[in-house]
Amino acid sequence: MSRDEILAFVEGYTREQLPDYQASALLMAIYFQGLTRRETADLTEAMLRSGEVLDLSGLPGRKVDKHSTGGVGDKTSLVIAPIAASAGVIVPMISGRGLGHSGGTLDKLESIPGFRVNLSLQEFRKMLETVNCGLIGQTKEIAPADKRIYALRDVTATVESKFLITASIMSKKLAEGIDGLVLDVKTGSGAFMKRLEDSRELAGLMVEIGKRVQKKVVALITDMDQPLGNAAGNSLEVIESVETLKGGGPRDLRELCLELAGWMLVLGGKSSNLAEGRKKAAQEIASGRALETFRKIVELQGGDPQVLDDYRRLPTGKKQCVIAAEADGIVESIECELLGIACCRLGAGRERVEDRIDPAVGLIVHRKVGDRVSRGEPLVTLHYNDDAKMEAARAMVTAAYRMGGRSPARRPLVFETLE
Repeated sequence: MSRDEILAFVEGYTREQLPDYQASALLMAIYFQGLTRRETADLTEAMLRSGEVLDLSGLPGRKVDKHSTGGVGDKTSLVIAPIAASAGVIVPMISGRGLGHSGGTLDKLESIPGFRVNLSLQEFRKMLETVNCGLIGQTKEIAPADKRIYALRDVTATVESKFLITASIMSKKLAEGIDGLVLDVKTGSGAFMKRLEDSRELAGLMVEIGKRVQKKVVALITDMDQPLGNAAGNSLEVIESVETLKGGGPRDLRELCLELAGWMLVLGGKSSNLAEGRKKAAQEIASGRALETFRKIVELQGGDPQVLDDYRRLPTGKKQCVIAAEADGIVESIECELLGIACCRLGAGRERVEDRIDPAVGLIVHRKVGDRVSRGEPLVTLHYNDDAKMEAARAMVTAAYRMGGRSPARRPLVFETLE
């Protein structure tokens, strides 16, 4: 497609001059046929220019954001945004809702009673001035084309197109007025990109888009062959994020957060290299500054800051179901996407645009790949409110686990880093 054709499509759909069924047809054509790099850049630019591009030049210091391509239990934004902000980096984070089996940052934040993600741009700027960070959803001014296309992708089975992912992420992020961007590109059974080569291509596309507009972009290709951390589901992930900010949390989540936050500090000019950035990020947690920054963010955005100390103030599932191992063995693999779909079936995600999220439901993973398990020991605990939904989710979780007698080769947490 020519640049003018792409611009005409984006403008027409944003202004509701094109019906959903025509836009759906184009999204499916892109999904099956792909785009060239030039077409991807033109689509990104058209979506970026469909709204306002923030000018944050009046705020002192570098503006750096982070974005993940999504997965199961991926809650790093709730940890690393406060870390970077407490270290002095300005973090204008505009996030999205859950897509397919992947949870969304906004849905997690909204499980905190009172938390407002729909701030005006004026309120957003005030957050950045006050606490160096704001965690919001797309406003009507920021990349409105992406907001409409984002929702349509979720219900047309076109979420996994690397070209649509690139245009969506980069149009939103570049509209924030940032100087740098850290990308967490997932790979594995729970990611939209299942194969490493696809994840590598997606990372390369986004780094190239950043280079075209003179922005510093770093992309990490990270593992999503099993859930990140132990919790999946909105309020459950908030608890795990807060525990990580308190110096605890699962080891894999903690390690990845330090890596991503370290890069944010490097791009934000607060550290000269990654090792120094990781060390400084760890210090922000150990000192309690990162946790207090998150507390301020919650309070300033209308949320209940007491949830950080009393998790009972968060939505809680009325019932629990423990899924136990049927025999002795070693967890050889987990079909991570099935766990994500199980969460959706419980009500933690959306199968249709109009579906409402149940913030209380989800699951806790007790055994991960390589763990030795005895018969009767718990693999996963489901937190739920609806018996019928639980039965469907339980069958999926049971099917997701593959047991055997050998320990599988350990996958790295970070496969590659593209600068």
